[in-house]
Amino acid sequence: MVEGQSVCIVTDSTSDIPRELAAELGITIVPLSVMIEGETFADGDISLEEFFRRMNAARELPKTSQPSVGAFVETFQQCLDRFSEVVCITISNRLSGTFESAMEAARSVGDRVHVLDTLNLSWGEGYQVTEAARAALEGLGVSEIKSRFEQLRSKVHMVVGLDSLDNLAKGGRIGKVSALLGGMLNLKVLLTVAEDGAFEPVARVRGTKAGLQASVDWVAGFIDEKKRAHFAVQHALSPDNAEWLADAIRSRFNVAELRIVPAGAVISTHTGTGWGITAVQLD
Repeated sequence: MVEGQSVCIVTDSTSDIPRELAAELGITIVPLSVMIEGETFADGDISLEEFFRRMNAARELPKTSQPSVGAFVETFQQCLDRFSEVVCITISNRLSGTFESAMEAARSVGDRVHVLDTLNLSWGEGYQVTEAARAALEGLGVSEIKSRFEQLRSKVHMVVGLDSLDNLAKGGRIGKVSALLGGMLNLKVLLTVAEDGAFEPVARVRGTKAGLQASVDWVAGFIDEKKRAHFAVQHALSPDNAEWLADAIRSRFNVAELRIVPAGAVISTHTGTGWGITAVQLD
């Protein structure tokens, strides 16, 4: 907390914000949880390598769950002990019940808590959260933070490449992607999160390298290559692909910032191995 700051920023763990960055920006993270072989872990408390080892050995797909209403209530109350108001920013309501849990908790705590839906996930969510946190550190109030948030949300573009649709199909979050399923599980499928916050297919290609290149090309459809832009490369146990994407982005775009962000266990449960790019151009 810095002098003059009156708003606490809260988010959930699917934002994939590294803990050290969250600490630097004063962001409070409420974790989702994942249950694998009868054992429950808070998102972030199990390494990605160990999680995939156990998931691949398990007979059933791990189960994930949103934070309880009580967990949000406790967090909000702790924040209100130190701040005048709370802005809680969550994963898309179309992809998780986290937003509804936060809303119910906010209603029970009072009108000093404000819940916003990023209509996104991973760094598509995380970028919106970190920018809200920077605004809070500047001493801006809730109305100004909301205004910045609403202006930013439509500028966040994210594409995700999956090695397989198996986990997404088993988890029931396939939505419009189901049209790509028939006999095509060996292909690399590219998805985005549409304006309504649901997964939407954008391409299918054969082979990983083609999928990586198609991801960069998709981003170029939204980002002016000559103007500075912010990027993040996300990956689920795919560090080599992440490095390839980072190099491709640096060579093609005017990069103001580029992060490589490992996905958490909750997101990886539904996506399996894969990669993603988040791109934001503010000018």
